Amino acid sequence: MIDTKILDEQYISHTYSRFPVEIIEGKGSFMYDVEGKEYIDLGSGIAVNIFGACDPLWVEAVASQLGKLQHTSNLYYTQPCTQLAKLLCEKTGAKKVFFGNSGAEANECAIKIARKYAKEKKGEDTYKIITLKNSFHGRTITTLAATGQDVFHNDFLPLTDGFIYAEANNIESVKNLVKSNKVAAIMFECVLGEGGVLTLEDDFAKGLYSLAKEEDILLICDEVQTGNGRCGEMYAYMHYGIQPDIVTTAKGLGGGLPIGACMMFDKTENVLKYGDHGSTFGGNPATCAGAISVVSRIDDKLLAEVKAKSDYIFKSLSGAKGVKSVSGMGLMIGIETEKDASLVINECMSNGVLVLKAKTKVRLLPPLNIPMELLERAIEVIKKACE
Repeated sequence: MIDTKILDEQYISHTYSRFPVEIIEGKGSFMYDVEGKEYIDLGSGIAVNIFGACDPLWVEAVASQLGKLQHTSNLYYTQPCTQLAKLLCEKTGAKKVFFGNSGAEANECAIKIARKYAKEKKGEDTYKIITLKNSFHGRTITTLAATGQDVFHNDFLPLTDGFIYAEANNIESVKNLVKSNKVAAIMFECVLGEGGVLTLEDDFAKGLYSLAKEEDILLICDEVQTGNGRCGEMYAYMHYGIQPDIVTTAKGLGGGLPIGACMMFDKTENVLKYGDHGSTFGGNPATCAGAISVVSRIDDKLLAEVKAKSDYIFKSLSGAKGVKSVSGMGLMIGIETEKDASLVINECMSNGVLVLKAKTKVRLLPPLNIPMELLERAIEVIKKACE
């Protein structure tokens, strides 16, 4: 019998502190371990499986494409890539899309666009990008530099130059950096997920938009985790009535296969020229076929369900015994607990519910279509674990 844990210890780089569970199968909002134990999944692969595990329509779309063509390259046209780009543009008003393989790659693309735009408009000394403290934008050297958390920086210095950090929900902090630096762009998440599931205030988001417009600074919205219906709108920035110049996304876009997208709007649609950027696997036909299945089903009905489930979670947990606060947006929720969050997570796991962590909080990222009765069962388990 294969002992996966021993093989992992022997052959896999020790970059992950894994839970002591081996998942071998999933169906909808359930996961099953090697011993046959059933779990209600409130993590969805860290906001990836937005229609749950092995969603039949998604599986059919991917399998059908695999039977035709699994990969060519961006030297040739492929239909799934262009169809997905069209869908995203129709749903957002974007003009162009670049496809990569991850959120970090989408953010790298956005950073390159911002620097090229600023160089052409204002000169090569205008290259700095403002991000927010407690933000998270990826694990490459450049997206680590964009991430506003020293804990991710310390072992990898020097990082890419040109990133400066403002206080979230403090527009004066951003304005002061704009005054004292030559700024190419402001990059932000609507909900700082890895930073503790902290939501941007409406006035702050609108302030970023107004400031960027006044100063001809590009506004980049990182929707890697918040996007694709997760927060109750197609993309979370839509809650604020603002229009970024670049929107990045990944995670839930592919529904379980790796894909990242950098969407460009009016100011930025023609910044990249032939040879400026590229990706071997970006726009892969099978991945794009899966993403088309996902994006085409994110409609008003689903988004209304996300909002209703979110309201239920907030009402159920706010003021519950052992719960200090509940934060987030849509089905991206952080629970500040009186107990250590790791103890709550382990107790939930023992009782058949998988939840995640964000800093010191318990984090919930369930499939968007999780049945209400399963969600209710899972929330009762969480409440008991918090007591």
